[in-house]
Amino acid sequence: MIIKLHTPFTYARHKEEKITKPLTLQEKVKADRIFMAILLMLTIIGAVVFV
Repeated sequence: MIIKLHTPFTYARHKEEKITKPLTLQEKVKADRIFMAILLMLTIIGAVVFV
């Protein structure tokens, strides 16, 4: 007979799922600005590397 050990994995199923709320307009704008800044930096770095 296999002994059932209490590991952290046995309790993983019992956790409640985190409920995510939709993003507000300010959060969407902030995320969009960060994304556009990253794209701009990648474009500049790509232009320097490939030229």
